[in-house]
Formats: sequence, structure tokens, C-alpha cells
Amino acid sequence: MPKTHQLEPGRQIRLADCPTTAGTFHDNRKQAEKDFAKLRKKIALLQHRLYSEGKQSLLVVLQAMDAGGKDGTIRRVFEGVNPQGTRVTSFKVPSKEELAHDYLWRIHKAAPQRGMIGVFNRSHYEDVLVVRVEKIVPEAIWRRRYDEINTFEKHLSDNSTRILKFYLHISKSEQRERFQDRLDDPTKNWKFSLDDLEKRKLWNEYQAAYEDALNRCTTEWAPWFAIPADQKWYRNLAIARVLHATLVEMDPQFPASEDLESVVID
Repeated sequence: MPKTHQLEPGRQIRLADCPTTAGTFHDNRKQAEKDFAKLRKKIALLQHRLYSEGKQSLLVVLQAMDAGGKDGTIRRVFEGVNPQGTRVTSFKVPSKEELAHDYLWRIHKAAPQRGMIGVFNRSHYEDVLVVRVEKIVPEAIWRRRYDEINTFEKHLSDNSTRILKFYLHISKSEQRERFQDRLDDPTKNWKFSLDDLEKRKLWNEYQAAYEDALNRCTTEWAPWFAIPADQKWYRNLAIARVLHATLVEMDPQFPASEDLESVVID
């Protein structure tokens, strides 16, 4: 079940063929939400062990089209985890300082230290997505970045960081509904930008860029998962399943304590 949406290295995928809805994967929202609540508690307990152990880390990368659900995923899936052991980094337009370094500098600086879960809201993949589609740098530059990213992620993996990458796959019609909801609801107006509509015009170009990134950067050490994300309840469950299974596999342990039998507290 946790590997249902995991992509395989070397096996080419077309996003147009990947489902955006729960479909045959799950047909019972009520049961899915119950299962999700149980998994979330288990994730919190495992994260406590990971933080206490302090020997390995977990990096979760979230990418999606605008309104794809990155914020909602973070809010729902990581609800209940210890904030001391979790760090969320949102990568926006690079600052002057960041632009003065190589494109991976700000990413490496935000990578989780041992004992931590790091969550990237957008990531280094923006440098083969928006940079490509908006023609910010020449093709000769962004095209070599796939190999650079794979090497970078291998370095993190070799240094005790597990990497999970989730592409939240929504349909164009679902994006339209979410944009309209942001316009109709005054409490969500702040989430809407006219720039979103300009990027929506480039839907096909962004889909092609995502498809290349998923195909070229799916590796054994840093797998991509194409998560059907039109239905938030299924998106949350699918990601929680992968997180839980990965933490179980990492098997973090509480540190062995010293002999405390002789300790007396006055």
C-alpha cells in the first residue's frame, strides 16, 4: 500500500496517464479519515523516537501546481508532531544573498539535521520547473541540473538522510475550483494572486517540466511519489501511509540510558 504511487527508476511515466483522484485506490472517505487519524498518531510517536535518537533524519519534499495542496498537506499530515523535531521551509523567490551562491546553497542549508524531519514546501526542483518554463536561465544550464540534483540527494542519503518526494497531482479542473474558492471566500483572498492565472496559461508547459523532473530524478535513494490530490482526504492518507512505513523502516530507537539504579534524588 505505501508504494502504490511510488515511481520506479528508469520506468518512464506520463502525467496524463497518472490518476488525480482516489478512483479504485479507495472508495470510503469515512474509513480513510479514521485510518489517517490513527496513522498520524503513530507518525508522532515515531518522530519522538527519531528526535530522541538523533542519528538519522527525514526530508519530505512537496511539489505541486499552484493550489495543489502543499500547505494543506503540511497542516494536516504533520498535525501533532513535536515542533522541536520538525522544520518546515518554504522556498520562495531567491533573495540577493541566495542568488549570490549556487542554486543548491539555500537548499543544503535547510536540510534537516540528524534527529529532525525537514519539510520542503517547494524545493530545489523549482530550478528545473519555473526556471525552465519562465526561461529564467538558458536550457544548457537547467538541463544539467537533473544530474546535479541526483548527486546532491545521493550525498544527503549517504549521510543518514532519508528522502521522500511527493508530487501532488491535481487536474486542471480541480485547480480552477480551488482558485474560484479563493476568490469567493474573503478569508482565502490572500492566497490568490493574479500571477497564478498567468501560470495557469502555461499549464501544459509546467506539466511537461514536472514530467521530466519526475522521470529524470526518480532514484532508489530519493523516490518520487505521484499522489492523486484532487481529493484531500485521499491525498492525506496516501502520504501518511508512506511516511509511517518509512519511519518504521528507519526504526529509530530511544538512546540507551546510563545505569540509574544508584541515583537518589534528595
